[in-house]
Amino acid sequence: MSERVKRIHAVVHGRVQGVFFRQTTWEQAKNFGLSGWVRNLADGTVETEFQGDQEAVGRMLDWLPRGSTGSSVVRVENRDVKPVYGEEEFVIKW
Repeated sequence: MSERVKRIHAVVHGRVQGVFFRQTTWEQAKNFGLSGWVRNLADGTVETEFQGDQEAVGRMLDWLPRGSTGSSVVRVENRDVKPVYGEEEFVIKW
């Protein structure tokens, strides 16, 4: 894995469940060539981790505050985490 690979852990707050946020996050990650995962949390937030080249990760970070059609993102908390070696897909966790 290249030194240029970056991984982000993010929690998205607002009206982000029941508005296709996970599905749209999956679609965006696929479009940007990212691997990782997304899931709903019991407190109404959406949690995601994604990794890829720095430009693609930056595009995903730019997209998250906009969210899916119908969502209303209040804030996104994110931090760098260690890349996961061997991860190839982006999945929706249930």
